[in-house]
Amino acid sequence: MMKTLRKTLQLAAQFSRAIGCLLMLTVGGNVQAATTSPVPDSSPVPGGVAHLLLPIESLQTPEAYLGKKRLLVRSTEGTRYQQQAPWLALVGIPLSSKPGTHAVNVGKQQFEFEVDAKEYREQRITIKNKRKVNPNSLDMARIGREKTKMLAALASWSEPPVTVTRFSSPAPGPYSSPFGLRRFFNGQPRKPHSGLDIAASQGTPIVAPAPAVVMDAGDYFFNGRNLILDHGRGLITMYSHMEDIDVAIGDRVDTGDRLGTVGSSGRVTGPHLHWTVSLNNARVDPLLFLLPATP
Repeated sequence: MMKTLRKTLQLAAQFSRAIGCLLMLTVGGNVQAATTSPVPDSSPVPGGVAHLLLPIESLQTPEAYLGKKRLLVRSTEGTRYQQQAPWLALVGIPLSSKPGTHAVNVGKQQFEFEVDAKEYREQRITIKNKRKVNPNSLDMARIGREKTKMLAALASWSEPPVTVTRFSSPAPGPYSSPFGLRRFFNGQPRKPHSGLDIAASQGTPIVAPAPAVVMDAGDYFFNGRNLILDHGRGLITMYSHMEDIDVAIGDRVDTGDRLGTVGSSGRVTGPHLHWTVSLNNARVDPLLFLLPATP
């Protein structure tokens, strides 16, 4: 009897492992990658990312919303939170958010998180092309069309099998202008710096920081030659002031694939890559998503 019981348990274990391998080879491989991939750093400030645990027992990924914006929710498996709750919402916090208590809705349930205050420093820039600071009426019409197109891409939602939430750097070089700077062009206040500037030289290759689909590519008044990638579930990246774009809308790219080259198109003072990361349609600090540099 004991031998039979041991044999039954062994067969059950083997069957369980086989099912696990089968799942990883079919849909589970994506699930495993999604659950064990690292998450961006937590920084619950305007322009940062909040980690919100969702103690919801569900086999399906819960749908969570900050206002009307759907959030990226993933399993806590493989993270430091896996003993605390089954699900984790990654909340992109807009730069315009006020410090204090904010709420995320999941069905009829509400979960609160705190946003801390952060003061970003100023940056004053002199632009020689005066139209890039005070556009004329024709420029404004063009800017309006481009803004509508760009905001639609940044607000997109897709559900690929895997959404990678930590990035490699899209280009080599020092960071010349950090995220969140309160900017003044020719002494006039403008919107805060919504990306990270990488001071790479003209023609430096730009590569995909993670798997994605090309959402938009074009030549914009302010952004110059501009590219937008969709990484899935509201995680979008944008690349501005490019010299050349080597991919087309609809292309699928993997980590390290060439996207184009660094340039000085649009409103710039010199060659660099302006890199934007958007999470649930909130522009957030790209440094929170960068993988640690390898020696």
